[in-house]
Amino acid sequence: MNRASRAGPDSSHERRARADRRHRIWWSVCYGSFNPRRRTPQRRLDDSRFHSLDWHSSHLLAVAIGILLLSVADAFLTVVLLQGGADEVNPIMAALVYRSVAMFAALKMAMTGVGVLLMVFLARYRFMRLLRVEWVLYGVLIAYGSLIGYEVWMLKGPVDLPNL
Repeated sequence: MNRASRAGPDSSHERRARADRRHRIWWSVCYGSFNPRRRTPQRRLDDSRFHSLDWHSSHLLAVAIGILLLSVADAFLTVVLLQGGADEVNPIMAALVYRSVAMFAALKMAMTGVGVLLMVFLARYRFMRLLRVEWVLYGVLIAYGSLIGYEVWMLKGPVDLPNL
């Protein structure tokens, strides 16, 4: 005996006549943003498999935006320093920046954005079973802040800057 015959003949027809909720993508995204279901990575205490979250801490958004803004500042300061006679020490970025500044900036923003997105997605997990990925995000933010400080210090040095 199936479920439709137990509930009555009209209930199965009415249930299947509804629109499929999988076709309402934007509604699902908006609804899920304000009504998250998964706030912890594990469903059960003994479950060790990977599970994604619907809801992340709000401070991770601030850290992610900070990293992205510092990445933009780093790209700008790198181009200014290169025009003043400095050298790019990253061999991958050096190959791009000397060919096309637009491609350099686009690839830098894409790589940083994807990296930050993955780290926020995995923020509650441990890197090499030692360090939470959330703390790695803080380390990246501090490293970018230090790099910007070093680049500003280099700008104050004896580098000949072009007239903009």
